[in-house]
Amino acid sequence: RLETVPQGYQTGDLKMSFSSDMKDELVRHVSASRHCQLAELSAILHFCGTWHRDEEGKLVLALQTENDCVIRKCFTLLRKAFNINTDIVSKSHTLVDIPLEEAVLEKLLRGTKYLDEEGLKRFSTPVSQLVLKNSCCKRAFIRGAFLCVGSMSDPEKSYHLEFVCDDLSQAEQIQNELRNFDIAGKVIARKKYQVVYIKEGSYISDLLNVMEAYVSLMNFENQRIYKDMRNSVNRRVNCEAANITKTVTAASRQVEDIILIRDTKGLETLPDNLRDMALVRLEHPDAALGELGQYLAYPVGKSGVNHRLRKLSEIADNIRTC
Repeated sequence: RLETVPQGYQTGDLKMSFSSDMKDELVRHVSASRHCQLAELSAILHFCGTWHRDEEGKLVLALQTENDCVIRKCFTLLRKAFNINTDIVSKSHTLVDIPLEEAVLEKLLRGTKYLDEEGLKRFSTPVSQLVLKNSCCKRAFIRGAFLCVGSMSDPEKSYHLEFVCDDLSQAEQIQNELRNFDIAGKVIARKKYQVVYIKEGSYISDLLNVMEAYVSLMNFENQRIYKDMRNSVNRRVNCEAANITKTVTAASRQVEDIILIRDTKGLETLPDNLRDMALVRLEHPDAALGELGQYLAYPVGKSGVNHRLRKLSEIADNIRTC
């Protein structure tokens, strides 16, 4: 069931892409286990969350994002994990305030390990491994991270999936969690961001499975099969075209050699086997070597034809150098 958007928030009209379809699927997927819900919520707070104090000094939770999916999923997880039903107080271009009572907010922060005996931490602090101790929770964390900072190119064009992080610690945590599933993500600096990217189709397929985006996985695999088949056909066509070109070029050169011999020395000066080969080639200029050998009075194989044509070529080369 698609979770409702909190009151006071209006979704924009976005052109759907593979990446946005994938995020829409991830929004709809809600883990049944509370510990997985906490892991995904921790990822959202880590990559998009912030807190500040209002004019009265009260702590206010906020999401700094333009992504509809992040806000929808955050409110769904708040409701599922903490039974929190709340609405948006204010929404600027990129900042969404979430009004919570102090006791409720404290429960949320303790559940996601951003508040402990050492005090309140900034959400920029890496997500606690206490939240990510289970494999299923690691999946939920990666899912939440992709909702916040992930994107994927259209697989019809290229294989490229990435997480665009604000700092290296975020990128390294994503990279480490991917390694737990034998997925190799590489980190590169792009302007002021740190980007974890994956270009191998097999790794992207594995990641979609890890995030439990099964519809997107099926669509991606369909595209991979289609592209692989198309590339295989293209390679075969190109190979056959190259072979045809090579055959035509070779046949044209052989005919030129034979005509040169005929117009200078005369074909009657050739040994019987070479003369017969020359006449057959002139009569069948487009025939392949194997086919050409069958036109002789005493048929020979492809290697025999090739040997005789090479002898004719040597005779023509000697004429040219004289």
